Amino acid sequence: MRRMAALSMLVLAITGISALAQEKLDPKKLLGKWEPVDSKLTSLTLEFQDKGKWILTVEIMGKTEKAEGTYKLEGNKLEVTMVLAGQEQKEVLTVKKLTDSEFVTTDSKGKDEAFRRKK
Repeated sequence: MRRMAALSMLVLAITGISALAQEKLDPKKLLGKWEPVDSKLTSLTLEFQDKGKWILTVEIMGKTEKAEGTYKLEGNKLEVTMVLAGQEQKEVLTVKKLTDSEFVTTDSKGKDEAFRRKK
């Protein structure tokens, strides 16, 4: 009887994990301007636009720098690409949360980054 109960719990857990993994994120929620929740920079903004374009704007010591790139959201994987100093940089992030006001990712090194929608 205990085996059956344990097996049932295992099946439910696996089913729940599979459902979460297959949950589709709404790419329209990504559109707009985002700022990091915890940033040591004076000002940093990510702007996701239609047609897979994004812009990174950073203000450091009164100077504003911009970098543009492309992005693609498939499932919970967000692939971002930009050109810095003539070199293409590519990163695949795992989106842990995407709501109207919150956006949380994990990079390839396991570092989480939380953003809030900029008003």
